[in-house]
Amino acid sequence: MNVMTKRWYVDPGRAEAAERELAEAGGLLARGGTVAFPTETVYGLGADAGNTAAVEAIFAAKGRPSDNPLIVHIADIAQLADLVHEPDAVSRRLMDAFWPGPLTVVLPVRTGSVSPRVTAGLPTVAVRMPDHPVALALLRAAGCPVAAPSANRSGRPSPTLAEHVLGDLGGRIDGIVDGGPTGVGVESTVVAVEAGGRLIRVLRPGGVTVADLRRAAPDVDVTAETAAEEAEAPRSPGMKYAHYAPRGRLEIVQGDAEKRAAWVRASLAEAKRAGERTGVLTVRERIGLFEADLVVGCGSAGNMREAARDLYAALRRFDEAGITHILAEGYESTEGIGLAVMNRLNKAAGHRIVRVR
Repeated sequence: MNVMTKRWYVDPGRAEAAERELAEAGGLLARGGTVAFPTETVYGLGADAGNTAAVEAIFAAKGRPSDNPLIVHIADIAQLADLVHEPDAVSRRLMDAFWPGPLTVVLPVRTGSVSPRVTAGLPTVAVRMPDHPVALALLRAAGCPVAAPSANRSGRPSPTLAEHVLGDLGGRIDGIVDGGPTGVGVESTVVAVEAGGRLIRVLRPGGVTVADLRRAAPDVDVTAETAAEEAEAPRSPGMKYAHYAPRGRLEIVQGDAEKRAAWVRASLAEAKRAGERTGVLTVRERIGLFEADLVVGCGSAGNMREAARDLYAALRRFDEAGITHILAEGYESTEGIGLAVMNRLNKAAGHRIVRVR
């Protein structure tokens, strides 16, 4: 696959001034092309959700498994009527509370409304309305619901800059709208309302936290998915397969802070003797504790939103430096968006976790 990937530069603060660029990119989507674009979470790789050939081009460009469903992005709540059967009352409350924003809701799909490749054969479709002026303007210009997983090669860290997209998919997609860095840094929260509206199940944690969901629906139970990794057919993106991984072997180290640091230092020394190029991912306050070929500070101990924003770019830095042996100190906070950060870090490590005591 070798195509010319066109790049349009659009200032998110002046998206209305980029009418020509967005009309060109939106027209390309409407004609069956593949276009990457920024959202408030990460860059997505878009195609017309109703065009099977266009959707298949997403899978081909990414090398994505065919049983992994895609999220459909819309710019107007009125578009829901053609995509899904009437949403339940709780789903409506969540959409009212968080759209546009980093929340994806799994809903019963209308037969024929999207390509079967989008739903991976499931009777549901995952839908969201992004909170990014460039994304919304592009979706309006395209005039169709747009299926868009993250714009990276399957399994790689998700892209938070246009350069990340081009590094993974340049020459494999038709275009990219460059709107600068994304904000949240981890993908949207995916939820499904179950048990007749009595339960909100979090299928993938993200920018909307469990606490946010409970505040929006205080009379409804909220729980996280427990059997996601073993699901034969993933119910939403990001549930079944390894994701977000750098090329080097990554392990997470958890436990007492002092003992954790001592274990990391010993492991680094052993890896160096074996000829490995070594790396450490930690919070900025602890960078000075380690000697490695590359030590990356990702957020601070007291700011998990900063860690979320920086995580994927940090993982990509290890690849750029050719690091083969990476140790990540596990974040101690798993509340709020910390749950999403550790979810992504666990997947990046293939769930390789060392617990020191």
